Amino acid sequence: MIKDSDFSLKNIRKDYSLQQLDIQKIDKNPFSLFDKWIKEAIEAKLPEPTAMHLSTVSNDGKPTGRIVLLKEFNEKGFIFFTNYESKKGTDLKNNPNAALSFHWAELERQVRINGKAEKVSREVSENYFHSRPRTSQIGAWVSPQSKIIENNFLIIETERFNKLFENKEIPLPDNWGGYIVSADSIEFWQGRPSRLHDRILYLKREADWLIERLAP
Repeated sequence: MIKDSDFSLKNIRKDYSLQQLDIQKIDKNPFSLFDKWIKEAIEAKLPEPTAMHLSTVSNDGKPTGRIVLLKEFNEKGFIFFTNYESKKGTDLKNNPNAALSFHWAELERQVRINGKAEKVSREVSENYFHSRPRTSQIGAWVSPQSKIIENNFLIIETERFNKLFENKEIPLPDNWGGYIVSADSIEFWQGRPSRLHDRILYLKREADWLIERLAP
């Protein structure tokens, strides 16, 4: 417990005033707006601009969140890669509903995405896997993600797989690959003064998107 009388979480305040989000002027396609925002986050040299919070739900209804990296997006959805036997992979196998969140604090922006996740094709996973550094490819073979391991397990397994694949192309593990989250809704949040933030929600309606403003 923090006992410093000069420190209080209740007194932490930040006024947001950098930009605004005008529903009359925004693009009718949420992916165009997302493309603009993530490019601006990258150009601003923010730390980990592609980092997103992924939320999944277990078979017994318990939510779990973690940070993963966005590796690709298009109008079909948002793609990330992981071990299919990890906690997130197990959750998505039983319940494909997922939520993604981006937070670019320096730009006073957030994006929230809800949708269903499904595995990408093996070809897409292989193309990305072989674009990774060799050490990361080895890492995908070494780690039984989310499982309990002994302290020296990773060292031993790294040595074993380095010898196994020495002077060879490293194949894609069967339990590793990508997911694409197809969005049902995408919300853009722009911080505004007095906590009267701009919140614009895109809702998928067959081939089109319904656009609504939400109260902050």
